[in-house]
Amino acid sequence: MGANPSNINLAKEFSLPPMKHAGSWTTLHSQGPTLVPVEQRYLRPKPAVTLRRYQHNLDRVEARATSFSEMQSYWSVPFHENSIIAGLTVSKIKHIVAAGHRLRAGDKHPSPIHTRAGLATESFTRTLGNTSLTTWHLLPQLLDFSSVAILYESGGKRVEVVDVKSFSALSMTLPFTIRSLHVAAVDKWLIQDSLGQKHLLSKRNPEDPCPNVLHSIADSSPSLGALTLCSLEPLESELLSQAIGQQMSSPHRILSSSQSYAALVVGFPDLDHSSNEIYLWPKEEHKLSSKHKSVFLRDFAQLTGSTGATTLHRHVSTYNDTMTTCRPHSISPSTQWLYSTVELPVLLAATSDQGLATVDASGCVRLWETGLENLEKSLMEWRKMIGSERDYLQLTVERPSGLDVNAPKHGKVDEKGDPHVGGNTWAGGTGGRDTAGLGGKGGPYRLDAGHKVHQVSQEEKDAVPEHVKRAAHDMAQRAFKQRLREIQMSEYDATLYSKFSDAVSRQVQALRVILGTLQAKAKERQWMKHQTSGELDDAKLIEGLTGERNIYRRRSDKEPELGAPQMKPKRLRLVIDVSGSMYRFNSYDGRLDREMEAVILVMEAFQGHEGRIQYDVIGHSGESSQITFISHDCPPSDNKQRLDTIKFVSEKYPRPFSCLQTMHAHAQFCLSGDNTLEATQEAITSLSKVECDEAIVVVLSDANLERYGIPPEQFARVLTSDPKVNAYAIFIGSLGDQASRLTSKLPSGRAFVCLDLKNIPQILQQIFAASVLNTR
Repeated sequence: MGANPSNINLAKEFSLPPMKHAGSWTTLHSQGPTLVPVEQRYLRPKPAVTLRRYQHNLDRVEARATSFSEMQSYWSVPFHENSIIAGLTVSKIKHIVAAGHRLRAGDKHPSPIHTRAGLATESFTRTLGNTSLTTWHLLPQLLDFSSVAILYESGGKRVEVVDVKSFSALSMTLPFTIRSLHVAAVDKWLIQDSLGQKHLLSKRNPEDPCPNVLHSIADSSPSLGALTLCSLEPLESELLSQAIGQQMSSPHRILSSSQSYAALVVGFPDLDHSSNEIYLWPKEEHKLSSKHKSVFLRDFAQLTGSTGATTLHRHVSTYNDTMTTCRPHSISPSTQWLYSTVELPVLLAATSDQGLATVDASGCVRLWETGLENLEKSLMEWRKMIGSERDYLQLTVERPSGLDVNAPKHGKVDEKGDPHVGGNTWAGGTGGRDTAGLGGKGGPYRLDAGHKVHQVSQEEKDAVPEHVKRAAHDMAQRAFKQRLREIQMSEYDATLYSKFSDAVSRQVQALRVILGTLQAKAKERQWMKHQTSGELDDAKLIEGLTGERNIYRRRSDKEPELGAPQMKPKRLRLVIDVSGSMYRFNSYDGRLDREMEAVILVMEAFQGHEGRIQYDVIGHSGESSQITFISHDCPPSDNKQRLDTIKFVSEKYPRPFSCLQTMHAHAQFCLSGDNTLEATQEAITSLSKVECDEAIVVVLSDANLERYGIPPEQFARVLTSDPKVNAYAIFIGSLGDQASRLTSKLPSGRAFVCLDLKNIPQILQQIFAASVLNTR
């Protein structure tokens, strides 16, 4: 409700600064490694404690209900007011459940004030008492390959490698103070100390339980700054080449640091015996910061953080207003006290489909989509779901009736004219069965009593037994023949004819002016003289002896001169839709009335021009693709004959108006189905074989093709199937925006949408002016 296809609020995109070569890394093997002692101990877990479990029904909100942005959905996790959010992790599961990814947000209660325990958070450590405390950080990357997790002491020297399966831990104490530790490979870890010096911790033997051989790294890139992230896996070769601007296939890692949007270390960590070149995209001075954490999305070559994303292969950076402004509205007193002097944190984690999950200090979990490929796909699905531009919203509720059909019948006539929905008793009801009406199943023919229509599903209509369909069709044919006899017996009614004629009287005059200025377009094959190639012109022999080159002649098509007489008549075939949907939805948007006005326009405007332009009116429905209403060799010559063509009756009028239009009657009594493609193809094929000055086919339809599984591409191929015939389509009815969507997928200038009674003659004028008057 309220969605609009123009409500797209994606992040702002900026070009990255030019990539520059920042220096190189060299692992100092010549100085000899430092062997770090490893102490193993077994953990003694406490006995299992049964915790009280609470079940909450979370209210998941779809963020793309009314507008499209990177945010997909969000919900709030309920927890105690004295709790705080301590961490976020996403399970990498293979089977995605309907509720989404399994997200776990952990609560951690503050320690008593007089104890000297540290409160570990994502971004800082609060000091309790007079002692400066260190912070322990957890690196879970290796859990995807093994049962090992890494804990390191930022601001301290200790590293713990915990095996969660064997309940054992390996402890190391490094000879320097650790600022950050990053897993560059399973057997090689990158460490930065408090002075900014970098070190490589690797295994001596592949079977060693953890890396414990320490090498220093000589760094000639002072502009890199403090490291905040190192990717565990390299990019695909294609993405790497696009990011660096040249073909390259080499081991590498992506880094994020306080002084760069991203950095690329070529050769690291595999080629640690040679120099590793560093390329980076430097940050502007006012953006230097190491507070905001990032997540690496390998498939998109993207570093995504709480303020935006950096896409390396596209050399762009996005600033995400939505993510920045999604701050918690209310937080607990404990959280407010804990973060009283610093910015509230936003915890991030990558999801298994290269997306992003965040949780803020209030416990609001959000799912994001930042990859360009995924965003393009999701945007197409979102636009398809809500449709294109429209002024109204239609809600369709499908509910199976569960009732069987019996024998078709007309049904009882309700003298009061009350609406009837469902059932099989009354004539003129909707959504019922067996009786004449609209929107139901198993009835003999359509009957519009002027009420709101309830439509049964196409599946229920298709499930009607064949013997019931045959009986209904036979009854409809008998009623149709009876109505045709009534048409022949009816007298001429000028008032009824004027209802349609007066509506298009001005357009008739305008179209007659256009037809009166028709030009010949047929090309005539003639001898073209003064040519440089072809047959030798006998009259130019003397000129040829003197060196003249234009002494040849050849046969070619010559464009007719302006005002030249028309030697052959032009041909127009009007293909009209008289299928059941035209009658079914005529009370909804007047599509059948518009079609009859178009036929009146053609018949009156073309009168007197039969020698220059000849026309046919061919109908199609579910029963046939060739229903001839007017033939070019016998067009109606007066109002009585034209009225016999379009004359109709409505069950709402008493006997003086009981004259039924042939087109109107066929649409009421014909079988369901569609022959638009067949009728169009037959019209084009037949006109292409006729010797004429020009051939035009105009198709009037209600754009109801998708109901019968007809793709727009197939209709486009039919319209352009023969270059000798100019074919056009006018959609005079539409459910929702189906006509606009169909027109957008057809060749430009070949399709029009007309949902206003006054526009269809103007569109016909445009077609005639463009196709009949213009030369090829």
